[in-house]
Amino acid sequence: MELNTSTLMMIFFIISLIISIWKIYAFLPNKELKDDDTTKESIDELKNLILKVIKESDGKLDHKELCQKVKEHSEFDSEHFWRFNQNKLRQILNIHFIENPHLSSIEEIHKDLNKN
Repeated sequence: MELNTSTLMMIFFIISLIISIWKIYAFLPNKELKDDDTTKESIDELKNLILKVIKESDGKLDHKELCQKVKEHSEFDSEHFWRFNQNKLRQILNIHFIENPHLSSIEEIHKDLNKN
């Protein structure tokens, strides 16, 4: 049986395609990383910590002070939340404001948490 050039090229192309797909699959992340703070669970954990810090404070905090107090809190895991900064704090507060449209500031969150 004699193979012509186009058949050989097709065989090599298919073999190369299979190897390329396997190499891409082998390097895709298959499991969740230990320090991944972008999962829903991690964001909820950080949100609960932020609300706890707001509740324990006097409510007259700006974003910079709140960020610092969250970082200094005993329950804050700096290895897990290594990307936490003021921008991440604002994003989480905005999520909380969307979920609770009657709130629009840190002081209002404080009043709402302490009335319950």
